[in-house]
Amino acid sequence: MALTKVLIAVKTYPTLSNKYDELVCTAGFLEDGSWIRIYPIPFRKLEYDKQYSKYDWVEVDLEDNASDFRLESHKPKSILTAFNIISHLGTEDSWRIRKEIVLKNVSTNMTELIAQAKDKTKYTSLAVFKPKEILDFKIEKVESEWDKKKLDALKAKAQQLNLFPNSDNPFEVVQKLPFKFSYKFNSDDGIQRTMMIEDWEIGQLYWNCFKRHKGDKNKACEDVKKKYFDDFAKTKDLYLFLGTTREFHLIAPNPFIIIGTFHPKKIVQTSLF
Repeated sequence: MALTKVLIAVKTYPTLSNKYDELVCTAGFLEDGSWIRIYPIPFRKLEYDKQYSKYDWVEVDLEDNASDFRLESHKPKSILTAFNIISHLGTEDSWRIRKEIVLKNVSTNMTELIAQAKDKTKYTSLAVFKPKEILDFKIEKVESEWDKKKLDALKAKAQQLNLFPNSDNPFEVVQKLPFKFSYKFNSDDGIQRTMMIEDWEIGQLYWNCFKRHKGDKNKACEDVKKKYFDDFAKTKDLYLFLGTTREFHLIAPNPFIIIGTFHPKKIVQTSLF
């Protein structure tokens, strides 16, 4: 695929991998509005936060990901491949320029979208989805620590390779979220579904609120719900970015999770009469 221009729209919350340290999945749009997934990206080696932001146009050297059957999936040519930032799309004029790229192909029926994901000629694994109605925002406690075996493997690898010789704290991974956040919604098929949100922004929002409330998890969760339910779901024109995981794409009844939100302001149509 070589040098490719991509509008970054999704950065998932990091997960641990024995092979690549922390991993993130980045997804975005080509200039024609079609989706592309870029994976794996090693979180630490690329100084993730400093490399690129959502809605940056970037150029990156990509190649097909032969280990992934999902057609949208590509990988950087090497683990240290740079993301060259070209420009940034702002939110002027009610996100007009962003909408021109992002909203070219919007799904509204989850049953149809799941069928496309299972269709061997498509294996659709990324989509922009417009829910008919957001019914609730759910918060569930989960394990607050990373898997010990993976953590120990990463520590051993870091020590063996002496990856951080000048660091006072040579091994530090991103904190694992102690909660799972989900939207409950209706789609055009009339079926209620609950789907997990696995997005960098919701993770960062939680930790920022946790810090602001001096370690009060309940208050932090309340603030996350205010943003994602009271604000995004109630006052914004909310779309969901959906994606599948390779592990569960073929076996899960609904392989999709929410990997991001698109939330411009609602445009009020004024009457001509």
